Amino acid sequence: MENIQKTDQNQVNTMDNASKNNGTPLLSLKNLHVWFELKRWGFAHAGYVRAVDDVSFDLHRGDAIAIVGESGSGKTSLMKTILGINRPIKGDIFFDGQSLSELNPRQLREFRSKIGFVQQDPYGALPPFMSVRRILSEPLIINGIKDPDEREERIRKVMSEVKLNPVDDFIEKFPHMLSGGQQQRVVIARAMILGPKLIVADEPVSMLDASVRVEILKLLENLQHSHDLAVIYITHDLSTVRYFSERIFVMYAGQLIEKSSVDGILSNHLHPYTDALLKGTSEPDANNAKIFKEVPPGEPPSLVNPPKGCRFHPRCAKMIDGLCNVEDPPEFEPAEPGHLTFCWLYKQNGHES
Repeated sequence: MENIQKTDQNQVNTMDNASKNNGTPLLSLKNLHVWFELKRWGFAHAGYVRAVDDVSFDLHRGDAIAIVGESGSGKTSLMKTILGINRPIKGDIFFDGQSLSELNPRQLREFRSKIGFVQQDPYGALPPFMSVRRILSEPLIINGIKDPDEREERIRKVMSEVKLNPVDDFIEKFPHMLSGGQQQRVVIARAMILGPKLIVADEPVSMLDASVRVEILKLLENLQHSHDLAVIYITHDLSTVRYFSERIFVMYAGQLIEKSSVDGILSNHLHPYTDALLKGTSEPDANNAKIFKEVPPGEPPSLVNPPKGCRFHPRCAKMIDGLCNVEDPPEFEPAEPGHLTFCWLYKQNGHES
């Protein structure tokens, strides 16, 4: 048994060195499909929910991306698949160059210890019957850190990193004794306690007061740079991504429909859906009361029976009849290099990537 564990750890170390030496992406999604089967009367097949449908991207160590979209766009299903909770029916996820589908249960547990997860609702994410010390001890105990002195040292170090100072004032408190911002710092500390390589943050500031949102995002940014972390920031609010992310992936109806840098999306967006998201973003500008912002009618389509062709075409004012409603658009690169979009509007002046 001990030899097997050493072999597994050697494989993990080999993966780490390979990623550092040859520039392999830390995380790579290849044509990922996550469909959930529907059953009628508990046993009869009734179709699939196409929650994630042919999604591909690479994420390198130290990079931060934001995945944005409306509720129901597939962001959470994608997140759970990256965390190893959902299993894809097609495509694959590579972490440090190794396919997750090839990992045995022990290696999969090792993989999960390398990803920190920051939940949306900090109070709901923290056990109300545990102190901060116990909350932060649990991941260490589960992952085999048996020395209580080592656990205490790690706990105090990570609490200082997330600015829960003085540590002695917070370490014995329970979640209900903390403010929302302090609770979220505990959640971030728990995500960092095992020294992850990737942080997945699911709407990490949506439940917080506006006064502390930027503060929490800046904290995540500082942790990213100091630990060379890769970060996936999942949100529906484009107004916060400029404070944190380097690239934005726009998701609609289970698919990524535009990918670019933050500046590319905010100042030169291409897809009509991205334009709708930006128009629906609230900003503290008094002139907004005088401006009518035209947003597309309707709601995202059913993922059980998505529309043929571009999935946004039933709501799109620029829809090209006979094309957008018939064929799936390929990925075009009509603007600067690296700014990609799935939209037939760029068939003439763009080129397929």
